[in-house]
Amino acid sequence: MAEQGQAQYGRGEPLGASYRLVDLLGTGATGEVWRAEHTASGEHVAAKLLRSELAADPAIVERFVRERTVLLGLQHPSIVRVRDLVVEGDRLAIVMDLVDGGSARDLLRASGTLPPRDALTITAETLDALAAAHGQDVTHRDVKPDNVLLATAWTAGATGDVRVSDFGIASVVADRERTTTGLLGTPQYMAPESISQGRAGPAADVYGAGVMLYELLAGRTPFAGPGTDFAVAYRHVTSDPPRIDVPDALWTALTTLLAKDPGARPAAADAAATLRRLARSLVDAPALAPAADPESFAEVERPATVVRGVRPDTAAVEASAVEDVSPAPELGPAGSQTVIRPLARQPLPVVREPEAPPRSPWQRPDWLTNRMAALGALGVVLVAVLVVGGVVWLPGALAGRGSSTPAATAQAGSAYQQDRPLPTGLTTTRKATLDPERGTVALSITYAAQSVALRGPLLEVVPGATAKASCPAVTWTGEGVSAARNQPSLTGVGTACSWALDDVEVPAGQDLTVQASVRLAGVRDQAALQEWLDAAGSATTAAVTDRGVTGTAYPVQRLQGVEVRTPDRTVSQTTLPVTLVPVWPSGADDLNPLYRSPATGSPSQMLTDVAGGESGVRFADGCSGALAVSSDGLVVTALSVAPSCTVRATVGNFTNLESAPFGITTRD
Repeated sequence: MAEQGQAQYGRGEPLGASYRLVDLLGTGATGEVWRAEHTASGEHVAAKLLRSELAADPAIVERFVRERTVLLGLQHPSIVRVRDLVVEGDRLAIVMDLVDGGSARDLLRASGTLPPRDALTITAETLDALAAAHGQDVTHRDVKPDNVLLATAWTAGATGDVRVSDFGIASVVADRERTTTGLLGTPQYMAPESISQGRAGPAADVYGAGVMLYELLAGRTPFAGPGTDFAVAYRHVTSDPPRIDVPDALWTALTTLLAKDPGARPAAADAAATLRRLARSLVDAPALAPAADPESFAEVERPATVVRGVRPDTAAVEASAVEDVSPAPELGPAGSQTVIRPLARQPLPVVREPEAPPRSPWQRPDWLTNRMAALGALGVVLVAVLVVGGVVWLPGALAGRGSSTPAATAQAGSAYQQDRPLPTGLTTTRKATLDPERGTVALSITYAAQSVALRGPLLEVVPGATAKASCPAVTWTGEGVSAARNQPSLTGVGTACSWALDDVEVPAGQDLTVQASVRLAGVRDQAALQEWLDAAGSATTAAVTDRGVTGTAYPVQRLQGVEVRTPDRTVSQTTLPVTLVPVWPSGADDLNPLYRSPATGSPSQMLTDVAGGESGVRFADGCSGALAVSSDGLVVTALSVAPSCTVRATVGNFTNLESAPFGITTRD
């Protein structure tokens, strides 16, 4: 956690309709982290409030809202769960689980270095979190010990305690194309391509994890030393990491994570598996003594590299001709703080290679030695012999075997597909495994819920192998889940090859897997399997977002939003009628309300499906004390006269809901 500084906000201030700021936990380059309290349940959470200059940027606000479902959909045991995003006036906040066990940075401060087993375990679990995020097209961009939190105080040999935070900041501040016009990140942990080209993809996250592993083992980052932020950044591009006293297998894995070429680094999931194997083999290895900063660094043997936006020290580029367009900007002393610094206005150094002397067009190339010429002639002779022999042999071979070619054999393979998280908090992941001998596909569908439990029925489209193929035979399995063909006359959804999965119950913060065996003719390899699985996911998404469908079927998948409706005017000292209206892809549905307050009778089935019933509904005063809300959060009473008032609401995974303004008058 960043050290505390001057707070922009104060204790006790409300945050949105559901939270209150309690204590400042820390400050950083992007904002403040507060301990906050949920006003209804009293539960403590962490709230990261972005700095006011970020909140004032319309592009940041737009991206913040657009990324909401992505951030809420990052569900993994090693990721700090994002519960809510608050957009309120000049405030932008990410509300997360509160993790009280400290951070990997705290471990380093306390012990200096960690035993290899613990360092490898922490890094492997960090890579697990990164792999899950990369699977949803989210990159972190700022992997470092400060952002790796621990669920409990660390004990030697512990597992399952890592919680990676600040994915939200990376997704909101940086754009989705993984390019940036600013220096975003911490120079000690930034990948070479992020520094030299402004690219920050999944491979850059893996590099950051490698830097962190090096630091956990050695007590210092690989390129730490004297100089400014730029000096450190430049070493990432031009220098090899100094060797530390670890076994060769561990050093090989570490340098692979720190490869200069992003294409040479492993995927996050593969890297995690490698580090876990090493951790098991190094259970008894002791921690190293903290390493001192080296006096010099070995330069990488590679072509001259331009570090975008900054100017290298003269001593580091004596071998190249460097034309300075203006003095280099002073970036300050090197540290572990996140840096967001614009680059577009900074001059770029021009690195020129020495000019080669002019070459005569008839001069033999340097590479064409006498030996190379002789080998080339021999190669031409061998090719000629092979061509002539093939012409003589091929007709006879075809005559002996017949002119028909053997049919392509089916190959086993697996495919994966994941939908974007839905507004209700549902995330769907599909896995398909091909059995070529039986001609069947084992389909596994995993449904995950966020902050509230979700219930079926759910729609799944299981298409044929091709667009023109008939619907395949499907056998569904799964404890407590029933499946039947979707009935368009009842549901209004007329998509072919669609199934209704009933009695599905996904607990809050957990997942449920349903399995099926699909008989598919024509899917014979992994590429075709992936194409079929993608088609299944796309067809299901198209069915539940079809604007031409009306009705209340499949609310967990089809509900897009909730509108809070009140009378235009009410009288003080009376109960305020509040209606929650569901919004489908076709629009708001006034005829089938989700909930009415004050309520009479049982809650609607829709409300039970998407919010767990009345327990998932909470109202809040949106007009500074003019309204009173009952202790269960379900009944709103107008207290005093107010010319313009609003009611705020939370319904399951739908937060920051607010009614249109209404007035409160007296009876007279």
